[in-house]
Amino acid sequence: MGTDINNGKLCTIHIPIYNTLIILLSLFILSASSPADAAVRNWVIVIDAGHGGRDPGALGSFSKEKDITLPIALKTGEYIEKNLSNVKVLYTRKTDVAVDIRDRAEFANKNKADLFISIHVNWAKQKNIRGTETFVMGLTKDEQNLEVAMKENEVILREDDYTTKYEGFDPKSPESYIMFSVMQNVYLSQSTDLASRIQTQYKERVNRVDRGVKQAAFWVLFMTTMPSVLTESGFITNLEEEKFLNSEQGQDYIASALYRACRDYINEMDKKSGVELADNTSSPAPDTEKPVKQPVSDAVDIAFMVQIATSGSQKEIKPENFRGLKDVIELKSDDRFKYATGKFNNYTEAVEHRKKIEGIFPDAFVIAVRDNKILPLQEALDKNKRN
Repeated sequence: MGTDINNGKLCTIHIPIYNTLIILLSLFILSASSPADAAVRNWVIVIDAGHGGRDPGALGSFSKEKDITLPIALKTGEYIEKNLSNVKVLYTRKTDVAVDIRDRAEFANKNKADLFISIHVNWAKQKNIRGTETFVMGLTKDEQNLEVAMKENEVILREDDYTTKYEGFDPKSPESYIMFSVMQNVYLSQSTDLASRIQTQYKERVNRVDRGVKQAAFWVLFMTTMPSVLTESGFITNLEEEKFLNSEQGQDYIASALYRACRDYINEMDKKSGVELADNTSSPAPDTEKPVKQPVSDAVDIAFMVQIATSGSQKEIKPENFRGLKDVIELKSDDRFKYATGKFNNYTEAVEHRKKIEGIFPDAFVIAVRDNKILPLQEALDKNKRN
């Protein structure tokens, strides 16, 4: 099995973050090789079970977040190591122990991980909210995304001498999050790719409500120097999802989704570098409660748009409701209304459009649409490549 962060001592770096951030980032970029750089690739994945020990994480009606994330993390690692011969899995924790936020990221950096996956479960005041969402590092002005980041970052307050260790950062103060704007995540594209694959697996394989790929300022993602995601695998405050997340089957399915997303991501990266991925499927991860949908059949009908808003209630389509944008359409997805702008046959053009409107919609992101329905983005991109 993999390695536990608690098996050895981890040195804590006490150099002030603000003064050395760019230098550290440059050094890591120069020293780290991308998957496409090597003729033969052996991967290292660090799996982070959120919370632990003195920090229970979010609380449900009968369970704690820390007791859900750990078995999912261990199951995910087991699936990966059994089925992918060129991947080594390391864990930030393998037991119910507390691990400081900063130490989790430093552990991944020290071990020169190729991917970092932090596993969590979500919390909401409204008990009816459900679904999965996966975050990548980014500065957000979206109130809901900020609330999730603040909730997860609050664990810092439980650590000894946190004011010194985190340079005065206050996880409860929105103003503190301005500091994250000084860092441009050079791994954003790769992180988003992995996050998109995770959300696709959740939706298509595990029949979970897809709340999308989002950006937010999580400290654990801020300090990692490789493609990194933080995935919220369901809401512990939703009784139905809490039961699912605590069940053996539910944990198997979530772990299977994470394994498959990693497998597909690694396979794609290795193909680009001419490496044949060793996929030993003698012990396949379990299939799920919902069969996989057929892939997109006609790439010509696929359009790439920019999603700008999500709402639980329907909005009237008029410019004043969307900060002056006139070409907005409504897309119904599960129990939520999603609003998008622009319509392009080419993904790159949609990305350029997103850049043009990011000043008024900083959390906008590109989606794929066919017949007025949102498609898994990676599936649409793959289909376009084949055509």
